[in-house]
Amino acid sequence: MAIRLTTYEHAKDIPDLPGTNVFHSTELFRILEQTPGYRPVLLVASEGNRPIGKLLCVTRRNFRLLGFTSKTYVYGTGEYFCQTQRREKVFDELLTYFTLRYKESSFLLEFRNIEEPLFGYRYFRRNDYFPVRWLRIRNSIHHEQLDKWMSPSRKRQIARGVENGASVEIASSSDTIKAFFAMLKKYYSAKIHRYLPDFRFFASFSEQSSIGGIGKIFVVRYKGKVIGGAVCLFSGDTAYLMFSAGMRKSYPLLYPGVLAVWGAMTYAREHGCNHFEFIEAGLPFRKFSYRDFILRFGGKQLSTRRWFRVKWNWLNRLLIRIYI
Repeated sequence: MAIRLTTYEHAKDIPDLPGTNVFHSTELFRILEQTPGYRPVLLVASEGNRPIGKLLCVTRRNFRLLGFTSKTYVYGTGEYFCQTQRREKVFDELLTYFTLRYKESSFLLEFRNIEEPLFGYRYFRRNDYFPVRWLRIRNSIHHEQLDKWMSPSRKRQIARGVENGASVEIASSSDTIKAFFAMLKKYYSAKIHRYLPDFRFFASFSEQSSIGGIGKIFVVRYKGKVIGGAVCLFSGDTAYLMFSAGMRKSYPLLYPGVLAVWGAMTYAREHGCNHFEFIEAGLPFRKFSYRDFILRFGGKQLSTRRWFRVKWNWLNRLLIRIYI
């Protein structure tokens, strides 16, 4: 039976679909749809009336660095509801359509957070994508002791932060989310390589979380003031850290950035997660301060790849020669 593709550009039009992968969920679609600068599109592959795969594509406009540019990206390679041996064939259909739809309108196409490094390799190559080695950090949090592999210095920082009066809680009120966003915006303003969504992303995230439990916003407080926080998505048995920050220079003895991550890890473990993953572990450079920071929580460094395709054919061909 032929595979039929359906494109959904508005959350209200999406029917009930199977699946548990939050990165290809209708809930995440709704969050992004309500966020300025983002345009989500859900591709659904079907046989007859039966969905056999779906792929959430996210286009983001970026006004930093190069002026007005846009990139379209996908977390992973989709979610499938067919026999294992057919998954790559369905992915081929989705990838081909995705590439034709976005290759002229987006400066960069990207597939990130690939769970299976070799999945779809020949189809990526056929559509002129090139792979770049990337790193991911994953913590096992199902041990009897959550801090089993954590560095001694990290354990001391957590203990001192709590002893000095800092506490971690789940953000629930609009005022708390506004305070968290203000702190996060100040923290990210100096980091030109990181993109921070509009406030409406976090407001919608909190709303969807209260409905479907797809994630949580954690905040670190000291004397009533929000001094740190983190945003986590939950998918299956894994929690994914999307954003985190702390006012470490203003409150050096409270370690707010450390407590934010620790609070998220503790909550994830208590609610059935076996793994905790840091989404942005970066390129495999020898020195990367953020990667050093997250490795002290006891996770393992894993090598994976991201697939890219740039708009300009001459540059894309050059990059393919370099990276293949």
